[in-house]
Amino acid sequence: MSGKRSTLSSTLVARCLWLSAAALSCTADTGRELPAAGSDPAGPEVLFQESFEDTCWVARGWYDGAGMRITDREHIPGSGHSCVWHWAGAGDIGPEGKGARVLFTPVESVTLSFHLKHSDNWAWTGVNWHPHELHFMTTENGPFDGPAFSHLTFYVEVVNGRPRLAIQDGQNIDQDRVGENLVGATENRAVAGGNGDSDGYGEHFYKNGPVYWNGKHWETDQVYFSDEPGPYCKADWHQVKAHFRLNSVADGKGVCDGVLQYWYDGKLVMDYRDVMFRTGRHPEMKINQFLMLPYFGPGVPHEQWIWIDELTITR
Repeated sequence: MSGKRSTLSSTLVARCLWLSAAALSCTADTGRELPAAGSDPAGPEVLFQESFEDTCWVARGWYDGAGMRITDREHIPGSGHSCVWHWAGAGDIGPEGKGARVLFTPVESVTLSFHLKHSDNWAWTGVNWHPHELHFMTTENGPFDGPAFSHLTFYVEVVNGRPRLAIQDGQNIDQDRVGENLVGATENRAVAGGNGDSDGYGEHFYKNGPVYWNGKHWETDQVYFSDEPGPYCKADWHQVKAHFRLNSVADGKGVCDGVLQYWYDGKLVMDYRDVMFRTGRHPEMKINQFLMLPYFGPGVPHEQWIWIDELTITR
């Protein structure tokens, strides 16, 4: 464990030096000052902020191939641009410009706030997964690790019009005891599926190549991103806020007191405060990575768009 953290620390130092050099050489397209992270005396601590007003991604901390697209054709009032996810044709899985990642101060809890709009012709997958959209990962994984098979990944997305929060922790599965209920027997187990139901919200696991992966999710009963005109129309701008707080670990064991919440236009529509995200196997786990990696697994049925504006991560 100590060796892994030492390697990760060296990686972060090197990346900070690289980002500092990039910031000096980047000229903002609009002349607007880069958003500054830090403590806001009137509110929570800002860990990261992105207004999508220019494409100086690296200067603001984005990495892993940052090349997202922005547009001035769609944006919320008071903004000049938004990030546009454009799937150009039928069968496309990722949008033009793809996505990127950001590292921030490791924390026990995060709140993600952003504005979201879908094109009039937006079509869902029709199946109970995808598109994947926004994610968080933790200090138990490296800065380039894949999100789908990790020690813990959080998902914030909309599936078939319903807001969804989800987790995966496939790397924690005891692959030699898949299908056994290890809850109460050992902390060397996964919480999202494969080794039992840790918090009463079910489990799901499946074979992927030589190993098992997992995942579990929470979503609203109601459609909030609808095809119909009205307060829930998907083609209008809506503010989304999602909050995650890691559960505590006491006496070497995970406690079911983790929190996940989702607000839609200021209304709390999901509120769970008894969730298990980690066991005593990872007592020092903290959230430190944000990923904007839109992915429409089955492939889109036709050209379509999503727009994201004014994204903020706070402690």
